[in-house]
Amino acid sequence: MMKRIIIAPDSFKESLDAQHAAAAIAAGFQNVFPALEMILIPMADGGEGMVRTLVDGTGGRLLKNRVTGPLGRPVDACWGILGDEQTCVIEMAAASGLPLVPPQERNPMITTTYGTGELIRHALATNCKRIIVGIGGSATNDGGAGMAQALGARLLDADGREIGYGARGVGTLFCLDIGQMDPRLKDVDITVAVDVKNPLCGPNGASYVYAPQKGATPEMLPVLDEILRHYAKIIQRDLKINVADVPGSGAAGGLGAGLLAFLGADAKPGIDVVLDVVGMEAVLQSGVDLVVTGEGEINQQTAFGKVPVGVARLAQKHGVPVVALVGSIGEGARAVLDCGIDAYFSLVPRPMTLSECMEHAEALLTDLAEQCARMLQAFWAE
Repeated sequence: MMKRIIIAPDSFKESLDAQHAAAAIAAGFQNVFPALEMILIPMADGGEGMVRTLVDGTGGRLLKNRVTGPLGRPVDACWGILGDEQTCVIEMAAASGLPLVPPQERNPMITTTYGTGELIRHALATNCKRIIVGIGGSATNDGGAGMAQALGARLLDADGREIGYGARGVGTLFCLDIGQMDPRLKDVDITVAVDVKNPLCGPNGASYVYAPQKGATPEMLPVLDEILRHYAKIIQRDLKINVADVPGSGAAGGLGAGLLAFLGADAKPGIDVVLDVVGMEAVLQSGVDLVVTGEGEINQQTAFGKVPVGVARLAQKHGVPVVALVGSIGEGARAVLDCGIDAYFSLVPRPMTLSECMEHAEALLTDLAEQCARMLQAFWAE
């Protein structure tokens, strides 16, 4: 009987997007099983690649608009409308992401989420019923203040003037007024796809954990944290919403908090959102012999809900074995073996530099998939 497998990897960061990773794995399996039925479902967990994953998975379409980038300069940002023509999907990183800021210009005191708000405004113009916002990969630490301003919220300083961009502007915030926000927001359900559970403030909050990679110096960290604490107090006072300690409110430099406070968004684990939209459970229910997933590095963090474990837990529910093909194996990787992954393998076949591995990632992944298939051949022999 012909075997049937699902290939559902995440991207291999800075090397292969999820689509190319899935294709590379499929090529390796096909070298051994030419007649194998392979269902390719490239995955994402709310960060880079989510728009493409959901658009491709539902037969939707991509759009592009020019918006305000994290430094205030214009950028062209892609977003999508899903196949149901009722759901829009946005990645905040497309408008406000770290790769849009040259390393020498990275400074979370000045970067803004204004462009993310503009993307939401473009989505509202489609008369959609739902907007999914993936909030990984940000360059910002403004708590979503810029996003809210782009949608009509008034964030005023003590002199009654609009605050400036970035955390520095949020530090001057005196009061909030949401009376003039885009009225179309009332007719749309907004889902925030998050891949972290950090609160807004404190040692595990947005500033201390993530701001250093966005250009923050050690001296900036307590200042940034205090700015977000100040922001949360004003939201509590003026909007009667407590965002400071909500899990995920610290995602994307506090954009999670801003989406909850200003848009009434519903935060969900990004991998759960993606699995639901692409209909992974229905495919598993139709009968599958194996699931192959993967990511750039499998490690202890993977066990906290990253793509491979999210896929594996759903497969485990249906009694389907799972193999993870990965770039590297990091500290604590064995934790994933208790989360539905039956085995994991690295694509590194010999001592090699990281740059060499990344340069040849596609070929290495295909070869690893082929070797995995050859091992299975012994068990799948007719």
